[in-house]
Amino acid sequence: MTEVRHRPPGRARRSLGLLLSSALAAATLWATASPAHAEDTLRDLAAQNGGRHFGAAITYNPLNNDSQYRDIAATQFSAVTHENEMKWESLEPQRGQYNWSQADSIIDFAKSNNQIVRGHTLVWHSQLPSWLNNGGFSGTQLRSIMDNHIETVAGRYRGDIYAWDVVNEAFNEDGSFRNSIWYQGMGVDYIAHAFRKAHEVDPNAKLYINDYNIEGINSKSNGLYDLVVDLLDQGVPIHGVGIQSHLIVGQVPSTFQQNIQRFADLGLDVAITELDIRMQMPATDSKLQQQANDYRAVVNACLAVSRCIGVTVWGIDDERSWVPYTFDGEGAPLLYDGQYNRKPAWYAVYEALGGTTDPTDPPTDPTDPPTDPTDPPTDPPGNGGPCDVDYTVVNDWGNGMQGSITISNTGSSPINDWTLRFTLSGVTISNGWNGDWSQSGSQITVNAPSWNPTIQPGQSTQLGFVASKSGSTAAPTQFTVNGATCS
Repeated sequence: MTEVRHRPPGRARRSLGLLLSSALAAATLWATASPAHAEDTLRDLAAQNGGRHFGAAITYNPLNNDSQYRDIAATQFSAVTHENEMKWESLEPQRGQYNWSQADSIIDFAKSNNQIVRGHTLVWHSQLPSWLNNGGFSGTQLRSIMDNHIETVAGRYRGDIYAWDVVNEAFNEDGSFRNSIWYQGMGVDYIAHAFRKAHEVDPNAKLYINDYNIEGINSKSNGLYDLVVDLLDQGVPIHGVGIQSHLIVGQVPSTFQQNIQRFADLGLDVAITELDIRMQMPATDSKLQQQANDYRAVVNACLAVSRCIGVTVWGIDDERSWVPYTFDGEGAPLLYDGQYNRKPAWYAVYEALGGTTDPTDPPTDPTDPPTDPTDPPTDPPGNGGPCDVDYTVVNDWGNGMQGSITISNTGSSPINDWTLRFTLSGVTISNGWNGDWSQSGSQITVNAPSWNPTIQPGQSTQLGFVASKSGSTAAPTQFTVNGATCS
């Protein structure tokens, strides 16, 4: 992925939101008592997926001056992140003189709407006040300044913040440490020191390290992984990894889920913290559809890992996004357009979270005859042909499982617009990826996604799913692709 460039003059980057346990408990309790229905919001559906949050970065001015922005922020999202109002240059533009009003206002908004708040950010190389950036401080002085800032900010908001991005963007693209003022003055130990100080000041908050371009397994995410292992070995109080996910249409890394899983396997929570997916303008129907597919893929990757606790999008609507002001000729990165219309990406997220009905769709005509459940399904147009299907149980935790399926074209002609069908008894699929999944009793159907409708001769495509179950389940004995039985 192209490196994420930072804010232009006069325009600042934004950040994200997470989960306060009391708010989450309430949301989860409500979700348990109320299954998904036509009026569910993104926050409702996320809570039904293991108590996850679905959040947004919000900013002070539209929150207080635009009723439509405020209503969407309140109803659709269960977590809030200050886009800029809690960054150092915003809070302490003059040394020792703090401006709390805008940050406080967003905290109050979150409390009034039963939302959790992610504190962004305590220690970062960017958006520092000029007195700090240009002060020429020694390492000892920087340590004292850092301690004072964490004590002041984390101390003020102790109890209001679910999680802090303690250290933000500490790495270069090659996995080496960024040569920030903190690294120059204190060496790599500045990271462990910041986490220890934050835990001392706010011992009940979750503490995260947060970065961009670490979505897939690459040099940068490997560097972060090695650091986290070292911090854990030292006993440093680190609880989670924030994967920002400023992505480009069509470029979701294939190793996204695998990368989330390896951090979770260290015993850490993982959150998608700043999700947006930008495109070269102008937007077209095909670009918007690909963007929807990409949003679905990111959400599914998170849902497939139990310790991926939530997703935060980096803003509400396209018009107020940081992207057009930062990346020349690019834009349209969010779930709502500039007039607050829901984009295809919104519906893709809604469906990935388990929503089954478009809330704007009219109800079904009650006079329509019901479908006969004994009618055999009709195969879509397209060819079958020689095929091989490999089925693997990736993980089984008693009342749930994760499965992987690889479809291989063993023939000499393409398999077009493929549809996979098989029987799997005793399971209820909650999430599936790399295809459009549906279930009727024990019959499972997976239709080819729009971005991958053809399997060429000698090629394969891999699918995956997560399901709840009771007891042990037998593997499927037969798979068909476009009606042809596969070996």
